Amino acid sequence: MQFGLFGAATAARGGGPDVDSAAGFKDYIDYLIEAEALGFHSSFIVEHHFTGFGQVSATLNLLTWIGAKTRTLRLGTAVIVLPWHNPVLLAEQAATIDLLSGGRLDFGIGKGYRHNEFASFRIPMEEAEARFEESIDLITRSWTSNERFSFHGKYWQFDDIIVEPPTNQKPHPPFWQGAGHPHSIARVASRGHNLLVDQFCPIEVAAERVASYKSEMEKSGFAYDPSMAAVARAFYVARDEADKDAAIERRLVAQRRLTAISQRPDGNNTASIMAFSDTRAASEASAMYGSPDQIAHKLETLRDSGVEYVLLNGGGTSRDNLRRFAREVMPAFRTEPALRAAG
Repeated sequence: MQFGLFGAATAARGGGPDVDSAAGFKDYIDYLIEAEALGFHSSFIVEHHFTGFGQVSATLNLLTWIGAKTRTLRLGTAVIVLPWHNPVLLAEQAATIDLLSGGRLDFGIGKGYRHNEFASFRIPMEEAEARFEESIDLITRSWTSNERFSFHGKYWQFDDIIVEPPTNQKPHPPFWQGAGHPHSIARVASRGHNLLVDQFCPIEVAAERVASYKSEMEKSGFAYDPSMAAVARAFYVARDEADKDAAIERRLVAQRRLTAISQRPDGNNTASIMAFSDTRAASEASAMYGSPDQIAHKLETLRDSGVEYVLLNGGGTSRDNLRRFAREVMPAFRTEPALRAAG
């Protein structure tokens, strides 16, 4: 199996000269530098806005800094929400990271699901899918066209452009899409894009989504490789059952706070990520919390169902948690090529 990280840094609001708002970002960067040394393959970073508790908003800016501080770590976005961005400017910024990092960008994209973000940007959630699909077409063309072109869509129009700089990866950095509903997974596969499965759905649901993606990829005429589907999971290597239960409670408190700002006023947010996000039973069924043996058992279940790429969210930057997973859990699941590369 292959292991990456998934999550976000936080920045505190300045309340005076003694407050270092960048401290959380700096700590997260140091955390990823150590993760690379411990053999983790990648780090996927979120994009969120207007939370009031300092989640990453300028994802590509942070990834540029991380790329300069690391050598082999894949630099992922999970996800850039396309409906909020000028797609040509985004294509240029992402290409710059890919070029400077030597081809390490994994371009994770999504439609978005938090109501407060769409409301604050004054973009109707009902337009999200159409904006998303139009942006994918434009970004793909921007990265693959060596000649000037014009684009006249419903939401974006450009005349006589050529996007610079070129990407390092050819024909372009891999697209990763977050998806959970069957029709969304089929759409991801129809483009030959990679799949991101959210951290909240139970293991059996994650396995079903990966199996559906594999089937849809083959229907669309694409060769399927297990490294093209990544399943996000929260993780915590607990000292005992009480420590495990306390960690689950902390996770639920944080998630309920996020659910409150994500839900629509009518309570009808149908995004797949919302389905399992705020119940204890779902957390126990999805999160990799517990002793090394308990975590290994869940990983074995994922592996036996065909999942070979897991993105871990530690809910913070605990070095003890990171090191214990790397030393007490990960070795039993690493492939020989991965071990040689890490060595």
